[in-house]
Amino acid sequence: MVSFAPANPEGRDTVGVVDLGSNSVRLVVYEGGRRIPMPLFNEKETCALGRTLDETGRMDPDGVVLAHRALGRFTALAGSMGVQRLDILGTAAVREATDGPHFCRDVERRFGVPIRILSGEEEAQLAAAGVLCGKPEADGLVADLGGGSLDLVDVGQGRYGAYASFQLGVLRLMERAGKKPKRVAGLIDDAVKTLDWMGDLRGRNVYAVGGTWRAVARACMAESDYPLQVLDNFSLDRDAALSLLATLARRDPDTLRKVDGISKRRAQHVPFGAAALHKLVEATQPERLVFSIYGMREGWFFENLPHAMQMEDPLISLARGYEEHFGRFPGAGAEMAAWTDGLFADDPPGLRRLRHAAGYLADSFWAEHPDYRAEQAFLRTLRLPFMGLDHRDRACLALAVLVRYKGDVKYKGDAKTDLAKKARDLIDEERTGRATRVGLTLRLGYTLTGGVPGLLRRTRIARESGRLVLYVPAGEPAFTAGTVHKALDKLARTMNLESEIRAIAEADTGTG
Repeated sequence: MVSFAPANPEGRDTVGVVDLGSNSVRLVVYEGGRRIPMPLFNEKETCALGRTLDETGRMDPDGVVLAHRALGRFTALAGSMGVQRLDILGTAAVREATDGPHFCRDVERRFGVPIRILSGEEEAQLAAAGVLCGKPEADGLVADLGGGSLDLVDVGQGRYGAYASFQLGVLRLMERAGKKPKRVAGLIDDAVKTLDWMGDLRGRNVYAVGGTWRAVARACMAESDYPLQVLDNFSLDRDAALSLLATLARRDPDTLRKVDGISKRRAQHVPFGAAALHKLVEATQPERLVFSIYGMREGWFFENLPHAMQMEDPLISLARGYEEHFGRFPGAGAEMAAWTDGLFADDPPGLRRLRHAAGYLADSFWAEHPDYRAEQAFLRTLRLPFMGLDHRDRACLALAVLVRYKGDVKYKGDAKTDLAKKARDLIDEERTGRATRVGLTLRLGYTLTGGVPGLLRRTRIARESGRLVLYVPAGEPAFTAGTVHKALDKLARTMNLESEIRAIAEADTGTG
């Protein structure tokens, strides 16, 4: 039995979740006390507890041995980390097996941690909560494919509605389809045609959750030569999804093993997972298929947060937290974000949100080597674990930060050194221009103040009668250097405006 007395020297608030699945057992330890489920530790062991469930009604004996070994390691590690709360969540295999109750008693006796067995309803709703944790505006069908079950939930307006849970996890699909992916469509069709609410999903989105469908996403990226290797919110329009999924359902697992990030075991699952997802997309006719890396575990984390924290914007929360950890002068990001409103007052909420996130991130990479600062800022922003940020917005955010650090979004020289190409390939010229203007605005703001909080609010920027006007307090030498003129001129040229600095009484800046 493991003691869970806090052992970490910083007294860090930590929450551990063990997902006891039909195919794998995974421990994730999250940093608590924040809106974003940020993993401090993430490890899984493939045990295949549900491999023999259909045949015998019991968990796989070899899988039970592997699960005990994994749980022994995970509970010991959690104890050593000083995890204050550890929850073990049992899903389909434990829930349905005749020896499930005995297994649960044995685990609690050995390791001192009870297993909470989730009902099919709870499992489905937690998967939906995980998607909503990262993407509160999600609208459509959350489909979570585990080893033992397929859970479907209708989500919209920040809530989950109708749901269903079927004994059609990937291990069962493989067994019932006789190892032939083409037979999967009939199994899925027989299930979904029993749901009278499926017609309500047409024209919305499908959000694919679970390890098998993450592997399918990797295979889709490889098949289409996709420029950005970030799984979360990788999306496809309906026609592209149907084409790629049909192709992958016919792929030989030996070919799929060559794709980076797809293990030998997962490669066997991909054709079956692709066939199942193809049928769901065909049945619901969504606008887009969206892959989510957030599911049941993140849903459990999210459901245990205080309500006020749940209501926070996940993107702004992460960007603000990043500034707190890495910014030179914490607090400058909020001031920068508000200052840019003067130039982009007509932004709709989505663009304003993205610009404010850039404002928080804009001084978080100062410690990088100056020769590589723009490159590192761009790459790290492009790959940060933003929740619910689609890839086009991710590209815009990364390009804005690149320009803030004097990087160039345009192609220059050898294609191998074209730093911004991966982001440019995801967006159109209009969005690229927008990201450039935001980045130059941020660069001007930091040129004015050096990032010191309190100075920027003494100035104001506005577009007036064909001119870009920077208002500064009269008699203040900090705002009149040549570097300020250069930064203002560069921004003005991208907007086809003339630039002007006006020195006025400080009260007239409107921000003092």
